[in-house]
Amino acid sequence: MNSAFSTLDWSIFAAYFLVLILTSVILSQNKIASTRDYFVGGNSVPMFAVAMSVLATSQSAATFLGGPEYSYGKDLTFLGFYFSAFLAVIFVAKVLIPRFYTINAVTVYELLEIRYGESAKKQAGIMFLIGRLFASGARLYIGALAISMILFLDISAPHVAVSIAILMLGALAYAYFGGVKSVIFSDIIQAVTYIGAGIAVLVYLYMSLNSDMYTIYSTLEADHKLRLLDWSLSGGFSVWALLGGWLLLNIAAYGLDQDMTQRALTCKNEKEAQKSLMLSIYITIPVATLFLFIGLLLYLFYQHTELASVSAEVVQKFEGEKITIFMYYILHEMPEGMRGLVTVGAVAAALSSSNSVLGAMSSVAIEDLYKPWKLKQGEVEEMHFVKAGRNMVLFFAVALSGMAMLSYYWQRYTELPLLSFALGVMAFAYTGLLGVFGAAIFTKRGNATTVPLSLLGGFMTVLLLQPYILGAVLEFKLGFAWQILAGTVVAFGVMMMGKENKEKETK
Repeated sequence: MNSAFSTLDWSIFAAYFLVLILTSVILSQNKIASTRDYFVGGNSVPMFAVAMSVLATSQSAATFLGGPEYSYGKDLTFLGFYFSAFLAVIFVAKVLIPRFYTINAVTVYELLEIRYGESAKKQAGIMFLIGRLFASGARLYIGALAISMILFLDISAPHVAVSIAILMLGALAYAYFGGVKSVIFSDIIQAVTYIGAGIAVLVYLYMSLNSDMYTIYSTLEADHKLRLLDWSLSGGFSVWALLGGWLLLNIAAYGLDQDMTQRALTCKNEKEAQKSLMLSIYITIPVATLFLFIGLLLYLFYQHTELASVSAEVVQKFEGEKITIFMYYILHEMPEGMRGLVTVGAVAAALSSSNSVLGAMSSVAIEDLYKPWKLKQGEVEEMHFVKAGRNMVLFFAVALSGMAMLSYYWQRYTELPLLSFALGVMAFAYTGLLGVFGAAIFTKRGNATTVPLSLLGGFMTVLLLQPYILGAVLEFKLGFAWQILAGTVVAFGVMMMGKENKEKETK
């Protein structure tokens, strides 16, 4: 294993954080006079900036390391997930975005208030907050784990805690003072950083192989590594799963999850928002392809020794923990300088998803839960809610950090699959949201009574279908995409049981 960071690596790391500090100071100069300014940038953010932010928010350290892992072990069928996302973005842009702009929404759950009353908005908001606490806390842990391995060459609790703090302080630097506009512009920096790191790794890996492009292609083709489509019924990213559960999950991620959709709500009008979402997916597909190609070259590097000078057996373990092949490569093969650059890329990927979630959770907590309650008490100045929004950003920073450390201890000292549960919780929550929003938009059915039952029904359906619950009892395993589809059908069915509810007038 390579030694710890060299002077050059630390210099790159320090330069990156100097850029973060300077840009956070500059971007925090935004004038904030209302929660609309703080949470949706006063609807004045340029379309291209929003597109880059959506791209950055959709990525994470798990994507940064997980993309190469998939293509290393399998093929390119994971790319189908992003073509499924392309179809989902078209739906969100054409169906959901116009409705959000018609009601001048700050959060996506305001749409449910118009259809089913204030309680529906609150219940959907609470579902979002619980799901995001688990899922984003677990993602923060994965990012911190990677950074601790590279920076400190261990994953001791103190070093993981320091890595969590690095990520969360970086996120707070943008989210606390400048609000969503500051976060969006910082996301451009993060996206350029981790894409740049990915390109550098791809070029370095290619140069490390004693081969030409034709040999690389023919070897990968002979080993069936270039397959794009899986027509089987059981494949995780089969064509049928992509057009079923994965399509639903992407619709929820881009249109019903405040974490992602908040960016689209910062544009000046619905046309700009639609363009930003479409542009984001146009950029996301080549970025995803980049990291899958890294995995293919890693496959050649480690599995075809005639193309590389490496002969040692690959053991993807670090202090007893399984690590991805990309992390193994970083720890064992990366020269000085490159290691610092890739660490910065991993930090940028983790940071882009961490800073966005703070603003999203704060906006739901204030706009959907706290503000309606406070206004019922009497007249309140708008800056009171801006201050409350900043306090919520701090609160959720602490809460997410706590969830990340809980994930650390739970994974190391128990047999329970908390991490897989935590990462999946937001997807569990999506099924209920899909059922409720589907009923609200496409039918006249459902009411305030069926909304919480639908949210709970969708969540519990996916939870019960997990391999460690019903799967363990009945000895069957249902793919995650089919779990999402089943949960959505149950949630929508519950909404259909509600009597017709006449739509309220738009506020």
